[in-house]
Amino acid sequence: MPLDVLEVEGVARGIATAVSPAGGLTSTQASLLRAVTLALTDLDVDYRRLEPLASSDLADLLAGHDLAYRHRIVHHMVLGELVLRPLPDDVARRVEEYAAALGIEDDFVRVARRYAEGRFGLAWTDLRRSGFTDRWDPEHHETLYTQARFGDPFAPGVIDDDLARRWFAFESLANGTLGRSIWEMYETRGFNFPGTPKSVSAYLAQHDFVHVVADYGTQLEGELEVFTLIGRADPDPRGFAWLATFVGLFETGYVHQQGFFEIDVRERHLATEGMTDRMADALLRGKAVAENFGTDLLSVDYHAVADRPLEEVRAMLHVPPKGSSAVAAGSPGIKDRDGMSESQRVHCDAYLLQQKPL
Repeated sequence: MPLDVLEVEGVARGIATAVSPAGGLTSTQASLLRAVTLALTDLDVDYRRLEPLASSDLADLLAGHDLAYRHRIVHHMVLGELVLRPLPDDVARRVEEYAAALGIEDDFVRVARRYAEGRFGLAWTDLRRSGFTDRWDPEHHETLYTQARFGDPFAPGVIDDDLARRWFAFESLANGTLGRSIWEMYETRGFNFPGTPKSVSAYLAQHDFVHVVADYGTQLEGELEVFTLIGRADPDPRGFAWLATFVGLFETGYVHQQGFFEIDVRERHLATEGMTDRMADALLRGKAVAENFGTDLLSVDYHAVADRPLEEVRAMLHVPPKGSSAVAAGSPGIKDRDGMSESQRVHCDAYLLQQKPL
C-alpha cells in the first residue's frame, strides 16, 4: 500500500497542534517528533512549519484506520507531551481532546494529565497499575525460572539459589551465544546475577537479554533505547508504560527512583545530539518485532535459547539491525565502552586488569 504523503503530513499537523505549548513546540519536541516520523515513514517533516489541524479534522483523516493504528498516534502525542517539564495543563487537556476525537481511551493520557496537575505520586500509581501490575499474566512466571511471585517490576530480586545457578551456568556456553554474551555483560560490569543478594528481579532481568539481542549499551541513553524498543515491540499498547517510565526517570523527573534505576535529570538526554534519532530508530525496530513476532519481549523464555548464537535469536525475535540514522548518531553497542556508565567502565577496567579470559 503506497504511503499517503498528505496523510502523513496531516497526522504530523494534528500531533503538533495537540502537544504544542503556548510558545510553540520546544526544540526537543520538534526534533523527537521529526525523527519518529522520518523513521516510521521515510518522510522528513519539519514540525516547526506545520499549520494547525483541529481534532475533528484529524479524526476525519484517520477514519479509515483501525483502533490500533489510531491508538499509536495518540501515544506519539503522549510522548510529545511527556518530554515537557513543566507540562502545561492546556497541552494535557488538548491531548485528551484529540484522543477522544480518535475514539481512544488511554491510561497514559490520564497519567500525563496527572503530571500537568502536579500529582506525580498519583500519576506513578496509575502508570504502575495500568502498565505493569494489572496486565501481568501469571503464566509468564514459567519463563523467569524463579519461585518469587511478581508484584512490582522494580522490586529488588530475592535470593534464589536455583535461579543464580542458572545464570552462573551461562559462563560455560560457547562464545557468541545469547547466554555467554549476557554472562559477559554482567561479569564485566559488576552486575549482581539474578538470585543473588542485591540483584534485580528475575522479571526486570529479562530486559538485559534485550540489551544483548538488540545491541544497546547500559548507560542511561542505552536504557532509553532498550525500553523504547521493548515498549513498542509489545503488541499490547500498555507496553508504552516502559517508555513513559524511563522518559520520566531520565528526561523530566516525573518518575522518582524505581528499584535500581535512579532518577537522573542532570542532563536533558533527548537534547543530546543524535539521541532523538536513536529513540526513533528503537521505535522502528520495536515496530518490526511487534508486526513479525507479536509477543512481549519480557515474556520470552530466553533461558531456553541461551545456547543459541545471537544472530539466530535475533532472527527468531525478528529484531532488525540498528538503522543507519542510529549508527550515524553513535548508538553504542553492548560491548562498547561508550555504552557503559562511568562506574561500569571503572569496574570493567579493573576486571580486565585481572586478565580473566572472556
